[in-house]
Amino acid sequence: MATRLLAPGLALTALLADAAGIHGLALWLVLVALPAAAAVAFVGISDALAETGPWIVGWTATLALGLLVVGSTVREGAPRGAAVPTLAVTAVVGALLLYAVPAFAWLLEPLRPKPRTSATTVRAHS
Repeated sequence: MATRLLAPGLALTALLADAAGIHGLALWLVLVALPAAAAVAFVGISDALAETGPWIVGWTATLALGLLVVGSTVREGAPRGAAVPTLAVTAVVGALLLYAVPAFAWLLEPLRPKPRTSATTVRAHS
């Protein structure tokens, strides 16, 4: 579980580095977050395909990986000394929001209505 938190932790640290004006460090943090995000996406999708984990983790991690790749690409293509492109920061924020979706769904799980079972269904399985 701790390795699944590495990519969002690095992305959050990159966002904080950008806010502090340390844009060079933020660039490297996003680059280091990419392999961790890829690992989370691969494990999430494989767990969903094997039906051992929820599908939402795999899909949100994959979309977050895509956003981190876009943010890293835009950030690297920006001229040195210029302001950080808005798309780069937005992509990291979007990735962080996507990483938070499974936790939010987990919190709302007790509120989901349960399907009703009829007495004939219960007797048929006995």
